[in-house]
Amino acid sequence: MAIHEIYQQFLQGIVQTTWLEFIAVIFGIASVLYSRKENILVYPTGIINTVLYTWFCFGWWGLYAEGSLNFYYTGMSIYGWILWAKKNESSTDKKIHISKSSRKEWLQATGFFIICYLLLLFILKNYTKSTVPYADAFASASAYTGMLLMARKKLENWLWWIITNAASIPLYFIKHAVFTSFQYMVFLILAVMGYIEWQKKLKLKNA
Repeated sequence: MAIHEIYQQFLQGIVQTTWLEFIAVIFGIASVLYSRKENILVYPTGIINTVLYTWFCFGWWGLYAEGSLNFYYTGMSIYGWILWAKKNESSTDKKIHISKSSRKEWLQATGFFIICYLLLLFILKNYTKSTVPYADAFASASAYTGMLLMARKKLENWLWWIITNAASIPLYFIKHAVFTSFQYMVFLILAVMGYIEWQKKLKLKNA
């Protein structure tokens, strides 16, 4: 597809975007901004975004793995909200802090990603009418992993989000969800910035 064709599809997609998708994108971007600042509002804003996208993916776009992913996001947002809100019994300090994954945790996260990818791919190819099973499964599996690590405040969650966002940009574009594809371009930039910001916070904490 030539550049001018992509541009024309982008403009057409923006015009066809519903007000509900605009709302979902605004809350999604707000959620990532709050996450970058390590602000607990990441979760309520994220829940609004994921509930809407669960509906979009299943009902509008036929992205079944992405739909299940957004359903998972909603559950993990509640889990993360509880974890981030916990305080130590002896003080008002947060119970969990930003930390780096150990080698064992890296292996566990990678194994979790592989299992999610293979399972989603099997389901998509055998039980759905998905036209993009490999891309859908890959983007969703990396996001499953990123969400799990974000709830635990692991620095590496941002690396998984970078992978997820890079994979999601073309995935949504070919499904004509152009404004959502644009959202993932913004997410990709914010994920890089989030990684840098959390890394700085971790260095300050260790110092």
